[in-house]
Amino acid sequence: MSDKIMRAVATRTSGEVYIGVVGAVRSGKSTFIRHFMEKKVLPYIQDAKLAEKVRDELPQSAEGKTIMTVEPKFVPSTNIKIAVGDDTAFSVRLVDCVGYVIPSANGYLNQDGSARLVKTPWYGDDIPFEEAATLGTQKVIESHSHIGVVITSDGSFGDFSRSEYEKVEEKIVNELKGLGKPFVIILNTVDPKKPEVLDLAKELEVKYGVSVIPINLLTINETEIDYLLKEALNEFDISELNIQVPDWVKSLKDNVSYKQAFASEIRSASSKHRKMKEVFAMMDELKASDLFERVEVTNIDPGTGVVDVNIDCSEEMYQRSIEEIIGRRIENKGELISLLQDYASARDIQSQIGPALQMVNQCGYGLAVPTVDDMILAEPEIIKQSGRYGIKLKATAPALHITRVEVDSSFEPIIGPLEQAEALLDHMLKDYQANPSKLWNSEIFGRKLCDVIGDGIKAKIHSVPDNVQYKFKEALGKIINHGKGLIITIIL
Repeated sequence: MSDKIMRAVATRTSGEVYIGVVGAVRSGKSTFIRHFMEKKVLPYIQDAKLAEKVRDELPQSAEGKTIMTVEPKFVPSTNIKIAVGDDTAFSVRLVDCVGYVIPSANGYLNQDGSARLVKTPWYGDDIPFEEAATLGTQKVIESHSHIGVVITSDGSFGDFSRSEYEKVEEKIVNELKGLGKPFVIILNTVDPKKPEVLDLAKELEVKYGVSVIPINLLTINETEIDYLLKEALNEFDISELNIQVPDWVKSLKDNVSYKQAFASEIRSASSKHRKMKEVFAMMDELKASDLFERVEVTNIDPGTGVVDVNIDCSEEMYQRSIEEIIGRRIENKGELISLLQDYASARDIQSQIGPALQMVNQCGYGLAVPTVDDMILAEPEIIKQSGRYGIKLKATAPALHITRVEVDSSFEPIIGPLEQAEALLDHMLKDYQANPSKLWNSEIFGRKLCDVIGDGIKAKIHSVPDNVQYKFKEALGKIINHGKGLIITIIL
């Protein structure tokens, strides 16, 4: 697993494995960095001189209350590139931050009680030890790290109690959360498998919402480091969520209620569960929904942050969507077949007159050109022209001419005195300006205005006599067939 996890970390960090190590003073930061470099970096350095140089730069640790790291230290001091196998090369660097002060520690105050000043890479002048810890954490995690490692302790070793570490760790975790970088917490302990330690780790995971791994940093092995890196990868955000759905769901238009509910459920779950470690919590939330029949994670790639999910939807949802689209309930398959046949007929009509209707909406006049199937071929006949003979082939075909006519209708109720008419007009104008549909649905003399106006429009439409309709048709036919563009109309 060792090479595999390093490849994944290198891929996720774009080839730059930069880890910022933060925590309280005397918590084990230097010890962790030394073991990490010895087990995960030095074995891959082929240049013996470079390996020796890196080994000399490893931080040293000691027992007691005296602070050892008094300024931020980059390990190695310059970026180095190592290769894992033949296909993966990456830069690696760890940063040993100045520890956050525990009041009972020694070394952060001068003998006269004044603040000890330390050097940092970010200021030309020395700054107080406590300020260096806060500033260093911010600078290192924000600008020099892709992954953060917070080290705290249960108080089972050294001279500090659990309560002293706890106050500092809360401050550190809150600062790291504000920076938005992925990080994990190492609970440094003498016995990582002790029930009380495991309970404390779970308690801290709930409290801080990040992975907490109990480890004895004095004896940490490569397997434990790999697990730590795996948990760190799980703290990254999901970079891409690919969801495969049935083809019929993809074909639904956005205004279909099932597709809207489907998209809303996905958005809700993915917004609440953004980290890689929350993938299965997201899946559990989706599985609990009645919208989906089966939800399955098919692939998780920690190195790229890509998650692939398959979602199946039930026949019931398929049926509901069809019924919503066609606007009626389907009782059986026979009824569905009948509706599909009606749809085929309607589709043929739509394919013929659809373009004409679009023209009508654009310019008020549209033409539906007949198809070959619409054409009727007359019997061929002999013709004579200038003493010569030929054949006449004649066909007729119906051409649909659709015209948009603006039909007006008015309603003119007599109210009474001028004052009453003006009062009613003012009331109607307020409704019209605020919400025209409200006026349209208002009642006058017991009837909705839309019904009254609608009846007037229908009456005008049906008032054209049959003989006039025929004459319109005949006149249009002559214009088209005889190529006469001039027309005189007398309306009496």
